[in-house]
Amino acid sequence: MGSVAALVRRPTPARPGPGAMPEPLLRALDVSIGRTVHGLLAGDFRSTLHGPGTELALVRPYVPGDDVRRIDWNVTARTTVPHVRVDQAERVLVTWLVLDASASMQFGTAERRKADVAEGVAIAVGHLATRRGNRLGVVAYGGTAPRSLRPLPGRAGLLGLLAELRKEAEEEPPARPASLGAALAHTASLARQRSLVVVVSDFRGARDWRRALLDLAGRHDVVAVEVRDPREEELPDVGLLWLVDPETGRQLRVDTRSRRLRERFAAAAAAERAEVARALASVGARHLVLSTRGEWLRPLVAFLRRRRR
Repeated sequence: MGSVAALVRRPTPARPGPGAMPEPLLRALDVSIGRTVHGLLAGDFRSTLHGPGTELALVRPYVPGDDVRRIDWNVTARTTVPHVRVDQAERVLVTWLVLDASASMQFGTAERRKADVAEGVAIAVGHLATRRGNRLGVVAYGGTAPRSLRPLPGRAGLLGLLAELRKEAEEEPPARPASLGAALAHTASLARQRSLVVVVSDFRGARDWRRALLDLAGRHDVVAVEVRDPREEELPDVGLLWLVDPETGRQLRVDTRSRRLRERFAAAAAAERAEVARALASVGARHLVLSTRGEWLRPLVAFLRRRRR
């Protein structure tokens, strides 16, 4: 587990990074991730499911609609009745990380940026999701189109994740970035077997993602990790301010000395976040909120433990 610290890039004032990732918490996270899908990992137990795989489960008579490529010609010749092979389904756990690299993730007024928290979640989950032969796939959005990395096992999967994080840090957001809805639809087209899908985003911008997330949650185990910053929820009393929407560039001049304005801002922000929470709950996604202020790894571990119980 000590290798995780080496994966975190050197912090700078502009990019503080995710901060400390204590080994005991990572070990606890390992147990939680490892038991996410029915408590099974590759090689731990024999699957009880039938489907595409490499080990024969049974041979049965052919019925209309069966794949003719699965016909067992030896048994068919002996019995003179067409038979098909049914294999044991593979139990390799595939995890898909959907990472928000949009302009709004560069915001941060507390200990780190939202992008730094997302980076920490990605590295922690990615490190653990590639253990024991399991595979990690990545979809990053915020550019003109979602970028994807096919699921890879072990070190290859983790190095692919780090490469995507570097691209995310180096590229300038385009004028018309890809949306979360497009990224989720792209993920659904790639994730063919039942998987764990971890969406790390601030869930700001266009609300085009609910239908795509509903489709994903119908076939996969979806965890939505929402990253927030305290200044997105309340305005400080600091006089005149120019507020800028990083997604659209729209600017607004406000006088934060007005208590009524600050109260209206806090109420609108709370209502918007409550609407996001309702939308996530309505599609069956598990929802976790992390902040740029304070710890983020401990709440992540506690959340996954609650899910397991």
